[in-house]
Amino acid sequence: MITIRQFLIKHKTILLYGISLALLLFLLRWLELRFIIFDHAVEIYIGAIAVIFTALGIWLALKLTKPKIERVVVEKEIYIEKGREFVFNEAEFTRLGISKRELEVLQLMAEGLSNAEIAGRLYVSLNTIKTHASNIFFKLDAGRRTQAIEKAKSLCLIP
Repeated sequence: MITIRQFLIKHKTILLYGISLALLLFLLRWLELRFIIFDHAVEIYIGAIAVIFTALGIWLALKLTKPKIERVVVEKEIYIEKGREFVFNEAEFTRLGISKRELEVLQLMAEGLSNAEIAGRLYVSLNTIKTHASNIFFKLDAGRRTQAIEKAKSLCLIP
């Protein structure tokens, strides 16, 4: 159920326009009663329309130039443990069914090499590397290289 406050917040611009138009109409009627409009009707109407369109233009320009995405930079300290020696996890290696060549490709991925660079270093075709990479992603249940590397490091498959 919407409260009155939520309704007012949600429809603030519509209400402001409605109130301003009602006040403008009241002002014009009051001026008409005072016979001012009869003397300068065209100039007053043109001025009122100019003020309305100027205000509308300013409002629209502010809405269009305001960025829609707000960037938040979060700084976080990361502590890296040193001195822990890498021990290869043979049990996970056999459980996942990763071949030695796939492990080699995974290690080269962790070094930051592209598929073409890995293919060049291992003297195989690019399609072979892509096949090994897709097998690695499937076996480690990862969608991207970074996920596969992170999972392999957590399972102690690569240093």
